[in-house]
Amino acid sequence: MSKLSIFPILVVVFFLGGCQIVSIMGTARRSEEKIPAEYNLAEHTGQKILVLVNQPAYLNAGVNMRFYLTEAINKTLIKKIGILPEYLVGYNELSEFRSDKSDFLLLSPIQVGEALDANMVLLVVVEDYQLNEIAETGYYKGSLNTQAILLDTAAGEKLWPESVKSKGIKVGFEIEDSGQEVATTRLANALAYCLVRYFYDCPTGKFKIAEDRSGVGWQNWNK
Repeated sequence: MSKLSIFPILVVVFFLGGCQIVSIMGTARRSEEKIPAEYNLAEHTGQKILVLVNQPAYLNAGVNMRFYLTEAINKTLIKKIGILPEYLVGYNELSEFRSDKSDFLLLSPIQVGEALDANMVLLVVVEDYQLNEIAETGYYKGSLNTQAILLDTAAGEKLWPESVKSKGIKVGFEIEDSGQEVATTRLANALAYCLVRYFYDCPTGKFKIAEDRSGVGWQNWNK
């Protein structure tokens, strides 16, 4: 084969290889992209945070979502943001305070935060909670809708979100085949993830999870 006939082949190979390299580089750059934190908690890791979950008694009272959500959110704050456990009010401490205060329901989130020496209160209000077994199959369908705000205890002001009164977060799934306990934990973990993602620079490809029902226009992040 002559040198002249080999040259076009080399050009094609180089062109295709170059496109592949560009594609790989583009994918790498995209994987490094992050959605900026709406409120960067990593800049406040030395402040104590109270996760305060409000679950109305009429919402599936058979399951204590206060416990599941508090535990899940605290663990996610530790894992994703690096907040040390000693800077988080544990559920047991909050539960003891709740039991000791006969007028607990009359206290504002700020007052509860002050009583427990918390600098910030992450208030999560459960608006709707459904966990239903599918026709006695042992499979469950679940959904959890909440509103959340972050409060500064000392100033008595809202820190987050800025543009709206509160942040609506919804999660759910069509089927879970491992029982009620696992289904409940799955809802709590999903809600915790979808909440905490606003407090750090979240990688674009990890912003959305399968259980997310918040309707935050997440498709735009994948373009």
